[in-house]
Amino acid sequence: MPNANKKRPRAGMGPDLEPHQVVLRPLVTEKGTHQFTRHNAYTFEVNLWATKEQIKHAVEELFTVHVEKVRTQMHAGKKRRYRFRLGRLPNWKKAIVTLHGEDRIEFF
Repeated sequence: MPNANKKRPRAGMGPDLEPHQVVLRPLVTEKGTHQFTRHNAYTFEVNLWATKEQIKHAVEELFTVHVEKVRTQMHAGKKRRYRFRLGRLPNWKKAIVTLHGEDRIEFF
């Protein structure tokens, strides 16, 4: 009975997040513009604790679209210098969300 005392791990690392807490802001860059015009893939800055399933659900609920695929990237914060002190920008997470063929998100 060694398995009887084990707890199941949680699906996410952090607290339960609402959709507006998962998607922080769209990243509108030259490369991102190319991706959504050619490949129907949109780029967002997302919460560090958000999983791919949470990101998919949040984008579908906020923008009323059908998400096919979610890819994520972790970005390490850059080192910055202010006068004589060294500092560091915070780490952040980027999600590239690919939508179904007919769906579009209008940012402008």
